[in-house]
Amino acid sequence: MEIKYFNRENGNFEIEKVYGDKAVRWMYQSEMGKTLTNLLVKAPLSVIYGAIQSSAWSKSKVDPFIKDFNIAIDDYLPEEGREEIDPYSSFNAFFIRRFKEGKRPFTSTKSVMPAFSEARYFGYESINDNDTIPVKGKYLNAKELLGNEKWTSTFQDGPLLLARLCPVDYHRFHFPDNGKVVDYYKVGGEYHSVNPIALKEKADIFSTNIREVTILETENFGKLAYVEVGAICVGKIVQSTDLTNFNRGDEKGFFLFGGSTVIVIGEKGKWKPCEEILQYTPQGIETYVKLGTPVANA
Repeated sequence: MEIKYFNRENGNFEIEKVYGDKAVRWMYQSEMGKTLTNLLVKAPLSVIYGAIQSSAWSKSKVDPFIKDFNIAIDDYLPEEGREEIDPYSSFNAFFIRRFKEGKRPFTSTKSVMPAFSEARYFGYESINDNDTIPVKGKYLNAKELLGNEKWTSTFQDGPLLLARLCPVDYHRFHFPDNGKVVDYYKVGGEYHSVNPIALKEKADIFSTNIREVTILETENFGKLAYVEVGAICVGKIVQSTDLTNFNRGDEKGFFLFGGSTVIVIGEKGKWKPCEEILQYTPQGIETYVKLGTPVANA
């Protein structure tokens, strides 16, 4: 199974080079792998593996990773307190790297929602149980994703953007508009892979993985449910702000090592994803979008 996506920046369809591709296939498509996966997705093992990526030993993985995945490292700042000649003390320090000033400007048009993650996007005007990309709609609705009846009716049948962050991607996530936080809570769960290979084998990953939910009141898009989904070997979801008031483009938090997902759900009729995202989603093709560029319109 090749993972094809549309790169909006260059207008080309590309095949994703998957970090740990063989391991993911073995874990979710072989009987022995499935047995082991049932252990790995539990919090202690996944968190321990993620923590290893913060060790001094893990630093040796950084240069080969940059080379293998052709990462434009000149776009990024070194770890705080270090120089560009020796920029990162561990793999996690590299993994949560920040962009240099001006590398990812956020669109300022009020009616346009900027990309809150640099990622591969699916988008829906409204989820229903018959939708099957990337998983059946019953696993992508507000009730299943939010795990809190308090907010189910607010976001029922609303628009949804699903941003999948691969291990090669920038792993900080941002606020898409000005506003204030009205609620925040955690939902317990497991740490399954969010790779499309895994999703094909286990459709309920987004509604059973560990996640953190923030309800935002925004200036231009109404209320948003902002959901960070943990994944296999993700050591931690970190909220790097105080979760009170925020401005468009402000950093909200980051994921430590692993592939992860950010899902944003809106109120019905308040906004819709960009046309190219809507066009390719039913075909099972994600749209790769750079941080700060348009993903939806009010």
